[in-house]
Amino acid sequence: MRRLAFFMLLVVLALASSYGAAKDETVDELKARFESAHPDDRPELAIRIAQYQLRNADKLYNDGKVDQARAAVDDIVTYSEKARDAVTQTKKHLKHVEIDVRKMAEKLRDIKRTLVFEDQPPVEQAIRRLEDVRTTLLKEMFAKEGR
Repeated sequence: MRRLAFFMLLVVLALASSYGAAKDETVDELKARFESAHPDDRPELAIRIAQYQLRNADKLYNDGKVDQARAAVDDIVTYSEKARDAVTQTKKHLKHVEIDVRKMAEKLRDIKRTLVFEDQPPVEQAIRRLEDVRTTLLKEMFAKEGR
């Protein structure tokens, strides 16, 4: 019995460590995977990249690295738009992508409130573009099939 429990513990630890290693991919690795991914996998990858860059942008703004933060914000928008394009092609996971984009827009609003006035316009523009992505997704979700 103890051997079985020990073996099960080893299996669980091995699975947890492999999950953690897969989760800790860098942005560049995720971007490379995105380019070669199957169309059904692209929305999830694009959203992961955007969310990763959102965390990076927040950290970079807090560290005073404004130029790098702006590049991260640009990636958030770019990959949110790529996720939108991918889900509108496959017609799968529209709702999940819309929810994720809404949450990222809300987080960007929170970040914007912490910035000095001169640093706010690029973030505001990114928020507007994310709202455009959401609008497109909502229109796609509620479009009549007969059209």
